[in-house]
Amino acid sequence: MPFDITAAVNIMGLTAVGVFAISGALEAARQRMDILGFMLIGTVTGIGGGTLRDLLLGSVPVFWIREPIWIIVCLVASAITYFVTPMLASLSKALLWMDAVGLALFAVVGTEVTLNFGATPLIAVCMGVMTASFGGIARDVLCRSNLTLMNDELYITTALAGSIVYLMLDSLGLPSSYDLIGGFCVAFLLRALAMRFKIKLPNLYR
Repeated sequence: MPFDITAAVNIMGLTAVGVFAISGALEAARQRMDILGFMLIGTVTGIGGGTLRDLLLGSVPVFWIREPIWIIVCLVASAITYFVTPMLASLSKALLWMDAVGLALFAVVGTEVTLNFGATPLIAVCMGVMTASFGGIARDVLCRSNLTLMNDELYITTALAGSIVYLMLDSLGLPSSYDLIGGFCVAFLLRALAMRFKIKLPNLYR
């Protein structure tokens, strides 16, 4: 059976939205919100990056208005998190790992969607990074938390690396599944290593 790239991107996109919604709901748990707060923060986190991408590309109505399944995934993931959260030993660790998975998924999905829209590789990389990071920014701002991207460890750099690796694999004419999986693995592993070993870029202003 031939590989269906559209289906693969949709599956990875839905997974990314769900994972980021969980990360938003976990932040809502840290703020001791009720279930509606969980669903609001989770949904904004899940669809924030993709919404910004579509608006900048002029792809309107944006994806979740065209296909409400994206909103449904956010609401369901957030509601489930509300009931599961009391059983988690560490909200902070769970939030960081969910954020890492969502970051890596959105980096490659955002890049793929932008390329399919007809944009140049440079714009595709920019949109991949934007898609990966904006939902987390919206989550942290709404919850008045320290911005995750302001942590010392590599963050935006990991999304950038995943997006670039996706483009490199795509340019080699490899099967589309290799592009998506390769870009995701690079972004996620780099972020995981950064969190584990406190890897950071040099900063002249520290």
